[in-house]
Amino acid sequence: MTPYLTNAAAWQESWDRQQEAYLPDREHRFTAMLDGVEAILDGERPRLLDLAGGTGTISLRALRRFPDAEVTLLDLDPALLAIARATLGDRVTVVTADLNRPDWSAALPHHEYDAVLTATALHWLPGDRLARLYAEVRDLLRPGGLLLNADHMPDDGLPQLSKRLLDRARDRRDARYAAGAVLSWSDWWERAAADPTLAPLVARRHEIYPTGHSPEWNPPVSWHLAALTDAGFTEVGTLWRGGTDAAVAAVR
Repeated sequence: MTPYLTNAAAWQESWDRQQEAYLPDREHRFTAMLDGVEAILDGERPRLLDLAGGTGTISLRALRRFPDAEVTLLDLDPALLAIARATLGDRVTVVTADLNRPDWSAALPHHEYDAVLTATALHWLPGDRLARLYAEVRDLLRPGGLLLNADHMPDDGLPQLSKRLLDRARDRRDARYAAGAVLSWSDWWERAAADPTLAPLVARRHEIYPTGHSPEWNPPVSWHLAALTDAGFTEVGTLWRGGTDAAVAAVR
């Protein structure tokens, strides 16, 4: 049994700050995503799936917007899930599953959702697997249900500007790291590995990902729109864009 993480709120805050160094407009994308969810709800208690939800970032914000929502969070990382469980308590059903496996959805408590939301997570999957996952998610949505995926999705028509934006963001991020304003990804994980409760879970994480995650794969937004169309969604489009990131939406 996983030991209880007594300082979960601090770790949740630390995770947010570390992520915001990469994604300064992080909250904007979450707001846009939840606006999309609100638009497709029919007034009943919404059933939401936080896919590859990590520490529960989306779940926490969804519950603030929809206090009566029935939320499921799914991830594989034991350290991040420990933070999620300690932070969310019994407000969210937390399950462990591997999205690389086609039977991942068997771990879910329900097999129909109003909306599936995911952010900055699916770029670890290879393209052929992500395309199949889109179709698998479609099958979990009720008619009219919504899939939202926010990630690194550059605009095809702006290759040089996108490169300049990425270079500028990297330089700003490196300056913040050098000044100690925020933790880097690797620094955050080093601190997690030094925490008495999280340390064995970080070790287990290394066993799951012995070489780290798969190399990041960040196709342009047009790839996602085409893959979602091929997966059988009736409407697909870009709900939000911020620089080289975007949130695509797909309606079953």
